[in-house]
Amino acid sequence: MDSGREEQRAAETGARLVTPVDAEYPKRLGTIYDPPLALYVKGTIEAKDRHAVAIVGTRRPTHYGSTVADRLAYQLARVGFTVVSGLARGVDTVAHKGALKANGRTLAVLGSAHDCLYPPENAELAEAIAKSGAVISEYPLGREPDRTTFPYRNRVVSGLSMGVVVVEAGLGSGALHTTDQAIEQGRTVFAVPGRIDVPSARGCHRLLKNGARLVEDVDDILQELEYLIPPEKKDSAQAMDPRPRVELTTDEQAVVKAVWAGAMDVDAVTRQAGLQAAQVNSLLIGLEMKRVVRMLPGRRIELAEGIRAAG
Repeated sequence: MDSGREEQRAAETGARLVTPVDAEYPKRLGTIYDPPLALYVKGTIEAKDRHAVAIVGTRRPTHYGSTVADRLAYQLARVGFTVVSGLARGVDTVAHKGALKANGRTLAVLGSAHDCLYPPENAELAEAIAKSGAVISEYPLGREPDRTTFPYRNRVVSGLSMGVVVVEAGLGSGALHTTDQAIEQGRTVFAVPGRIDVPSARGCHRLLKNGARLVEDVDDILQELEYLIPPEKKDSAQAMDPRPRVELTTDEQAVVKAVWAGAMDVDAVTRQAGLQAAQVNSLLIGLEMKRVVRMLPGRRIELAEGIRAAG
């Protein structure tokens, strides 16, 4: 590769060429098997990005999956972690946006060259990421995405990270390939459980059966990585508002209104909210992840601590 020519071509697209001899090249990434010989970078890779967690998952998340990905990315970014993902549709997109919403850093690893960005509808998101993080590709200009480029880039997603969190993934999801890479690289793998009747949860459940760390809340990630977190980030985590402001859908508001006066069982919530039982069960999962409600023994629901006062 003619590095001088590549640097010039990269500059024409607003990218820089970063190689293993450069200080900006992530040290953790350099330790993996088959590290990229060069990175085409829009934005900046900073020293603090060594404290990074990847969030990956299906391109077609449920409402629950999107809610969880957004919340985890937001909270991780808020305590100072860099959120890494692949800029794909679905969970990746939600994770990047969650980190940006927290005014945090996020790294997007492309499965194509910068001038062949995919999916094209994420072009504006890529620009926003480059302003507060970096959009990274190992592919030279002109390389179109194909079914080989995405799996190959997954080793970079995990290679940049301390751990990989899978929010929703079917058994054939590319997110599971990322976890395979993570395991080979010695990274911690986390998985968020889902409903047993939802196909996009089966990959996560298989990961959990095989020893992945269970994630019910961001604290599960923080505690697992605690020995790797510097003191200043531990202080930030302790000071974090456990309930960042959340937007509720009309149906979620109906459920919250039903339990506003006090705890009640799920059947009563269903009747009072005027919704279907299956719908309420799904909504309750999302509301619990948002820390708006909490489950009690006997299938009873109540508002989470502090919600009434905050309202």
